[in-house]
Amino acid sequence: MQGDGEVLFLGGVGEVAVTLGHDGLSFLPLHPELGSSCLSSIGLLPKLENKIKFSDVYAVELLDEGPVCGPWNTRIVVQGKKNSEMHRFAVHVITRSRKHPSQLVPCEYLFGHKDPETCKSLVEHLSACINNEQDRPKNLMVFVHPLCGKGRGCKNWEMVAPLFDRANVNTKVIITKRAGHAYDTLASISDKELKKFDGVVAVGGDGLFNEILNGLLNSRNKTSYPPTPEGFGYFGSTEKCQGYKNDGLNNSTPTSEAVNVMLPVGSNKSDDHEPLLSTGQSVGLDISSLNPNTESSTGDQVPSVSFPNDWFRLGIIPSGSTDAIVLSTTGERDAVTSALLIIFGRRIALDIAQVVRWKSSPSAEVLPTVRYAASFAGYGFYGEVIRESENYRWMGPARYDFSGTMVFLKHRSYDAKVAFLENENSHSLAASAENVADEVQSLQSRRKRSRKTICQANCSVCKETSTPGQDSEDEIPNSSQMIHDNPKWIWSEGRFLSVGAAVISCRNERAPDGLVAEAHLSDGFLHLLLIRDCPLPLYLCRSICRHLTQFTKKGSDPLTFKFVEHHKTRAFTFISSHDESIWNLDGELFQACEVSVQACRGLVNLFASGPEV
Repeated sequence: MQGDGEVLFLGGVGEVAVTLGHDGLSFLPLHPELGSSCLSSIGLLPKLENKIKFSDVYAVELLDEGPVCGPWNTRIVVQGKKNSEMHRFAVHVITRSRKHPSQLVPCEYLFGHKDPETCKSLVEHLSACINNEQDRPKNLMVFVHPLCGKGRGCKNWEMVAPLFDRANVNTKVIITKRAGHAYDTLASISDKELKKFDGVVAVGGDGLFNEILNGLLNSRNKTSYPPTPEGFGYFGSTEKCQGYKNDGLNNSTPTSEAVNVMLPVGSNKSDDHEPLLSTGQSVGLDISSLNPNTESSTGDQVPSVSFPNDWFRLGIIPSGSTDAIVLSTTGERDAVTSALLIIFGRRIALDIAQVVRWKSSPSAEVLPTVRYAASFAGYGFYGEVIRESENYRWMGPARYDFSGTMVFLKHRSYDAKVAFLENENSHSLAASAENVADEVQSLQSRRKRSRKTICQANCSVCKETSTPGQDSEDEIPNSSQMIHDNPKWIWSEGRFLSVGAAVISCRNERAPDGLVAEAHLSDGFLHLLLIRDCPLPLYLCRSICRHLTQFTKKGSDPLTFKFVEHHKTRAFTFISSHDESIWNLDGELFQACEVSVQACRGLVNLFASGPEV
């Protein structure tokens, strides 16, 4: 049918000559003098286009016989529309919002014809064309958090579920019933079962996404431990992180048996932040085996699933309190936009921070424990806010503002030592105990002079640095291979109000540019933020207040104050002697006094395309 013209009736336009091409469907009104489309007047389309690209079509639907809205002709009709009964089909497409370029708006073209076979033939042809786009998912596992964001999880899923049904995307929906439900499901599911899905979608907040992320990567990520500096107790550790815990005696225990050790703190109350707690309850799936190399019914070995890989993606339909990951990767905190990006199979690589806890407290035994974070890892103020907020869950999202104020007024600081890898693109400086402060100041001045490049859709920085996913363990680079042969470690020690590492910009509605505006989604870097204690409380209050208010200003830089250090690095190490050292990983509590952290470049793929600017 390609290239042939067919006369159809288009709702709001009238008779049109339709032509099918290799990349879309075009139509020409046969009676343009009858007036413009009524589609925009009833809110279906903000602007009528004469061509429909297959890449903009998310569904084609054959409808029952019924009325099709005729053209608006002011010379004949003053009010009302001409309607004709005929066989119909709808082409569902997307357009972009005029006010918000990152927001996708679903709309439809309604076609009609007197012959039902003509409609059926066109629907089959159009469906075949859009199904040829290989990136579009066919089967998804969906976790819905029922209580996140004051119950927005279920409401948002009910709103977007018809879009998936219309697009013929099969969804296995799991309503989380307890803390750690999603984590346990994905940590224990066999690779044979997991390969039935094209991805996993979280309908919730950043906490639920973190739970899904850790459940998937727990035993499937083959990346080595982060590099550590000489002088750190675990210098030179290169063991593969495969979700197993080494007890120091060359004996390994599967993570499925040690999940409780991973999270010593947390609450089992439902909210947008779910701690990864294992209860041993059934996850409600047909789990045939816990062995990743599962044999099929025919006896053939099923290839294991490892990350990174090209075929499996993660998605988020925002329903949480802040939704920083969605805002940073799509530019919009909109459930419909995120659902459409998933349906179209949009793909971007996303850096993930690998956090290895060596000791939970100064007196604890050495037990390396691996966790992952997609947006932020923070200590001190950041961890205390999350811990304090646990006491005020009844307040909803407002508890973070209240808890933040309470923690700020306590003015707690912590002795710590931090070592970070100098960015290899920077000029090397001589390292000595005497010039560490000068070295840090020099790095800071170079950062301030550097030109900022904001991450966006089709980002050139992420394209230059991203690498395709690998399925073979042998092809995955070691951490030391990602860094130059002679890594330069820089130490910074003293009393800190907070220590944080941003993986992405961490945008939110109060900070439109995010915590670190120039952070990229897939460049292989962390943005280490060291906020030092200040000797004068009055100066501290004035500086901190000014620092916090900068976040609300579009285009401002809150990281230019003297008490704030900002270092772009691939890895860092942290040591504290505090007995209750609490970290905040994507809003999840994690107790650790000695950690090493690295950025795993493009470790997972996300159903997103980057924010439009």
